[in-house]
Amino acid sequence: MSTSTANTLDTADLRERVNRFQQTQAKIVEQVRRVIVGQEEVVNQVLVALFVGGHCLITGMPGTAKTLLVKTLSDTLGLEFKRIQFTPDLMPTDITGTDIIEEDNTTGRRQWTFVQGPIFTNVLLADEINRTPPKTQAALLEAMQEKSCTVRGNIYKLAAPFFVLATQNPIELEGTYPLPEAQLDRFLFNVLLDYLPFDEEMQVLGLTTTTHIAKAETVTNAQEILDMQHLVRMVPVAESVAKYAVSIVRATRPTDPSAPEIVKKYLNFGASVRGIQNIILASKARALMQKRYHVSFEDVAAMSVPVLRHRVLLNFHAESDKVTADTVLRKMIDSIAVPRD
Repeated sequence: MSTSTANTLDTADLRERVNRFQQTQAKIVEQVRRVIVGQEEVVNQVLVALFVGGHCLITGMPGTAKTLLVKTLSDTLGLEFKRIQFTPDLMPTDITGTDIIEEDNTTGRRQWTFVQGPIFTNVLLADEINRTPPKTQAALLEAMQEKSCTVRGNIYKLAAPFFVLATQNPIELEGTYPLPEAQLDRFLFNVLLDYLPFDEEMQVLGLTTTTHIAKAETVTNAQEILDMQHLVRMVPVAESVAKYAVSIVRATRPTDPSAPEIVKKYLNFGASVRGIQNIILASKARALMQKRYHVSFEDVAAMSVPVLRHRVLLNFHAESDKVTADTVLRKMIDSIAVPRD
C-alpha cells in the first residue's frame, strides 16, 4: 500500500511552493498575535484545519476570545467573512437562504428568486452553535461535507475555500443543545480554549483597556489558500506511519481486539474511518508547518487527540469516575507501540 502521491517535494518548483507556504503561515501567525494573546496551540490547530480545508469547533467558556480569534483570522486571510449568531429561535432558512416571489414591474409576472443566506461565504463563524436546536444545527451538514446547499430541491455550490469555524460553550452551561454525533464528525478538530496564565491575562489588559486598537492586516488571498491546501495533500506518508494512524483509531473502538482496557472500560463507541483520514491530513499540514517534507509518528500522535476527542462517546463509568475523553485517548495512545521499519 502506498499513501504518497505521485509528486514528490524535491523539485525546485515544489520547494518554492513549500517556502511560500511557510512564509505565509508565519505572516498569518504574526498578524493574529497582534490581537490574540497566548493560546499558541489553539491558533496552530485552527491553522491546520484551514490548510487541510476542514472545519473547526472551538469550545470554551464565555469571555475566552473564541469569537475574536475567528474574526481576527478572517481579517488576516483576506476572505469573505459572515457571522451567524445561533439562538433558540433561529430557523434553517436563516442559514441557507430561501426562495421568495418577486414581481416584475414591467411585465407583471411573478417568479421565484433565491435570496442567499449567510452560508454563502468563505469563512463562516457559527457563533455559539450549541445554543440552537438540532433542526437548525443540521442545516450546516450538507455545506460542511459537500460544499453545497440545497433549497427547495435546487442545489447551490458554495465558493471555495469554505471554512466553518464554530464556537460553543461547554454543554454544562444553561440553554445549550449538545451537537449530534453526525454533526460533530464533520469537524476536523474540537479545539479546547482554556483560561490564560497570569502573565498573559496582564497582557490582555494592556491591549484592551487602553486607547490602543489592535488590528490584524490581510496577508494572503483565496487562491493562495487553495494552493496551500493542495500542497498539503501532496506531502508523502510512509506506510508504517499510516498503519500507526489506523492502529490508533481502531483502538478507540471497544469491540476491536486491539482496544486497551481503558477504552473497553470508559468508551461506548469509537471513531470511524473519517477519523483516520483527518488524522493523516492534519499530520501532513503539521509537518509542513514545522518545515518537514514528510509525516512523522510524532505528527500522528500530536494530532490524534484534537481529531478524536469529539468522535468518541464516553459511558457512564467515565462520568462516574470523572474521566475525560482526553485522558482516555492519551493513555490509549501511550499504550500503542510505534511501528519500526
